[in-house]
Amino acid sequence: MFSKSKLNQPGGDADKPKQPGAPAQTAPATPPSKPAGLELGAGPSAMKPKVAPSTLSSDLMIKGDIRTTGDIQVEGEIEGNIQAHLLTVGEGAVVRGEVVADDIVVNGRVIGRVRGLKVRLTSTARVEGDIIHKTIAIESGAHFEGAVQRQDDPLGGGKGSGAAKAAAPASKPETPQS
Repeated sequence: MFSKSKLNQPGGDADKPKQPGAPAQTAPATPPSKPAGLELGAGPSAMKPKVAPSTLSSDLMIKGDIRTTGDIQVEGEIEGNIQAHLLTVGEGAVVRGEVVADDIVVNGRVIGRVRGLKVRLTSTARVEGDIIHKTIAIESGAHFEGAVQRQDDPLGGGKGSGAAKAAAPASKPETPQS
């Protein structure tokens, strides 16, 4: 009794005048295509939109550690360690603790160790602590007190660079068995 109408489908024949004697059209055998990334079997990254960075505003003071796999923009004051994918410390921000991220941009003040694959200190940066990095950029005017150390894996938490690791002994001495 009821049949599916083509009135609401894109490309339907609702607005086309019907011509007498014209052959009836049949529906196509394939369903309409889905938007890219929504087909069955697509990975979770194809369906996940890019998330905006979390912003900690200038009137916010946090005591405690912060950990995320996303991006953080700090404008307030943090007393604790921060771990993120991309960390941006704003000009008026103060972070007291260790910061660990893939990418770190310091415009404000960090009191503590900085560990990142890419570390950038802008001209307004003030860092008091060691920096462990894979690549680093320090703009003219940045204030830095501490040591700088390059490592192939600064996020691994291991001490020393990959080239400075001690070699393991070639073989164990044999112990006599009784």
